[in-house]
Amino acid sequence: MSPPTSHRCRALPVLAAALAALLCGLAPPAAADGPAGWTARPAGGSGQDARPYVYLEGAPGTVLQDRLAVTNSGRTPLTVRLRGDGRAGAWIRFAEDTVSVPARTRAEVPLAVTVPPDTVPGSASGAAVAVGGGEEIRVPVRVRTVGPTLAALSVEDVEISGGSIRYTLVNRGNAMLRPRLAVRAEGVFGTLLDRPERPLPLELAPGRKAERTEPWPDAPALDAVTVRLRVTASGGVRDEAETSATYIPVAPAVGAGLLVLGGLAAIASGAYRRRRTGRAAPQPPPDTGSSARSQPRERTGPAAEPGGRAKEESPAEPGCTAKEEGPVGSGRTAKEEGPVGSGRTAVAERPVDTEPLLKAGAKT
Repeated sequence: MSPPTSHRCRALPVLAAALAALLCGLAPPAAADGPAGWTARPAGGSGQDARPYVYLEGAPGTVLQDRLAVTNSGRTPLTVRLRGDGRAGAWIRFAEDTVSVPARTRAEVPLAVTVPPDTVPGSASGAAVAVGGGEEIRVPVRVRTVGPTLAALSVEDVEISGGSIRYTLVNRGNAMLRPRLAVRAEGVFGTLLDRPERPLPLELAPGRKAERTEPWPDAPALDAVTVRLRVTASGGVRDEAETSATYIPVAPAVGAGLLVLGGLAAIASGAYRRRRTGRAAPQPPPDTGSSARSQPRERTGPAAEPGGRAKEESPAEPGCTAKEEGPVGSGRTAKEEGPVGSGRTAVAERPVDTEPLLKAGAKT
């Protein structure tokens, strides 16, 4: 029987091999290694000191420098094309857009990040993209723009539409904002809506705007309403806006309008009928007889003789009757008539001689 020490000696190499295999399994694989056997990462550092992304910081208008390392661990040369992507990636310019890397060689490509002069303070992200051997590797790029922070928020384009309130929030500063909103509505007879300030599920980036809708399911059916919105954010940001609207029921309004139109139509129709009736009324024929009677007749004849009066009229018109008076005995008067036109009578009087009568009275 073998001594126990020999068994322990044979077991030690087995345990060591198992421990080594376990440690190899726990060890992380090489970063950014593709199936083609090449990598791309920020230059500088290795192992635990390797940088996971490109980080740069500067003021607006400055140019920031860094390098990208491309390692070809394969046995054949490798051609890699480089470009930027994302907001910060659009600011990247490489010394060479296409790089040829020999086998088992590492190449470091300089890159420059130009921060636009009008960039607001804050952070921007993007990526440096390397494409080669049918594979693509993205290296994260983060740029922080330093400078004074200005927080500014405005609420605009407020309008009431049925059972909702629409508005637009605009970030006019250079800081990220998380807005808070309060809503109040006043009617003719008092407050209709009063919602206290509450945070909105929104993070508004500098220069961005967001169109939002505030529900109002119990809006009035008949009222004149004024709605006020108040927005706030960190940094003492505050703004207010208001709008007005008049609520009128649709069915009664349409009925009243039709009633008014019907009344106006009835009035216009009556006036038109009266006007037509007045135009169509018959006119009486002209009265020629009365007009002829009203004309004055001209009188002509000799002057009256002494002691009497002579009266003579103009010759009678055709169809008229002429009358003539003359002296007759015992103070009578003789009349002569003749046919005249239109049934009229012409009368001619002669003076009566009264001298014989006077003498007879004196003798008596």
